[in-house]
This record gives sequence, structure tokens and C-alpha cells, in this order.
Amino acid sequence: MIPLAQLKTQLTPEEERQQNLRMLANYRPLDDDFMRELFRNNLELAQYVLRIIIDKPDLKLIKEETQYDLQHLFGERSICLDVFGVDSEGKQYDLEIQRSDEGADPHRARYHSGAMDVDNLKIGKSFKSLPDTYVIFFTENDVFHAEKAIYPIERMNLATGEPFSDGEHIIYINGAYDNKEDTSDLAKLIHDFRCSKAEDMLLLPLAERTRYFKETPEGVEYMCKAMEERINDEKVRIAYNLLLLGTVSKEDIAKVTNLSIETINEIEKNMKSVSA
Repeated sequence: MIPLAQLKTQLTPEEERQQNLRMLANYRPLDDDFMRELFRNNLELAQYVLRIIIDKPDLKLIKEETQYDLQHLFGERSICLDVFGVDSEGKQYDLEIQRSDEGADPHRARYHSGAMDVDNLKIGKSFKSLPDTYVIFFTENDVFHAEKAIYPIERMNLATGEPFSDGEHIIYINGAYDNKEDTSDLAKLIHDFRCSKAEDMLLLPLAERTRYFKETPEGVEYMCKAMEERINDEKVRIAYNLLLLGTVSKEDIAKVTNLSIETINEIEKNMKSVSA
């Protein structure tokens, strides 16, 4: 077995930057880290995409937020919505990127839908006041294996064959859909979500946003900083878990995470203060 200390050697800041630039070049909207930055503080792009998915050209979005946190409601089993939106009619939207089939399990869609309901029903409010909610899973694979671009999921009364009309809507978008004869905006959107280059995209709003983050100095700098923050958060999480084990030296943790000994000491200090 390779010693833990040899699993990774420390990178220089420039080596880390070049590594991030290589990752950025391969990013697609179908990669959730990139997708969140595409939509961050960009209500117009979220509205544009939702209009295509919901097939409602006049949908007017009045609120949009990435990484919308519902942690305060559900204790340890918290969720963070990739892109959350509210339209002018009060309908709410949760757009999620799911690259693994396991992450697209129907029970997860059910949980997201239920979490949005609990977040909306304040004390003293009638159940009828719950807004319509749309949980949208954009999946990398065709999880239902029917070669459809979109799979709308609706409840129905099995005895009468009529819609149950409870306001809950679940939609799966098949990111693997590739029908060359389909020229719809939805087919174009799916195509563009698989593209890593703006020049290959078919929809101008998505292409322009992608080009900004990949080809302009300010966009590239923003993405590099965002990637550094995300990677650093992951390093801290790994260091925290290794410290919990109590069997790995701080020197080895430093080599694995590329964090300084001072930072690891600070993490350990914070751990002790929380447990005290």
C-alpha cells in the first residue's frame, strides 16, 4: 500500500492555476459547478431556460438564486437547490443537474418537492396556499431509457384517469437526447448543455454566457477564483475528516490536501471549540 504522504505532492500556486484552467476548458453547462456560475445572478438566463423547459414563452421570472439552502428545515438531511426561481404567478422552480443515475432516483425528486412545500407553508397558512412547484432534473443519461427529450411526471387519480392537480410537477430532461431531426429549442438546449465550447452552441444566450466565463479575462479570472474557493472548501472538508480519524499525521494531511500546517492547526482548533 502506498503511504498516505505519497498520494499527492504539493502544487505551486501557478500549477494549481494551470490545473484549474484545464478543468475550465472542459466544463459544460451539464457540469453542476459550471452551471451554477452560469446562472448565478442571471435571472434572464434562468428565465430563458425555464421558458424552453416548461414550454411557456411568456413565463416571467421575478426571483432567481443559485445554491438556495433549505438546511434550516431538515437537520442533517439538508438540501441545496442548484437553481431556484419564482415566477410572476408565484410558481416555484428547482433546476438540478444530475450526472449520476443514482442522483436522479424518483425518491430524490419527491424529497426536493416535499422540501419546497415545507419551506412555503408558514404557520397559520392554508394548505391551499401552497404554490405550484416544479422540480426539474437535467440528467446526463436517459434514466428512463425511452429516448425522449423530456419526461413530465404528474400525479393522477388511477380510478378516474384524471389529473390529481395538487400543484406538484416533476420533470426530467434527458441530457443524452440526440435526435438530429429535432430542431426544437429544447433539443438545442440539450445539445448546448453538452458543449464545452461556446462556438459549438446553438442558443445565443447560453453561448454568450459560456463565452464570457471561458474566453474573456474577467470571466476566466472569476471562474478561477470560484474554482479555488470550491477546491479549498473540499480540502478543508478532507482535512477535517482525516483529523477526526486521529491516525493520520498533520504532515501527511498537508501533503494530501495541499494545505499548510498552520491551516490544519486552525481546523483542529475549531473542531475542539465546537466539541467543547
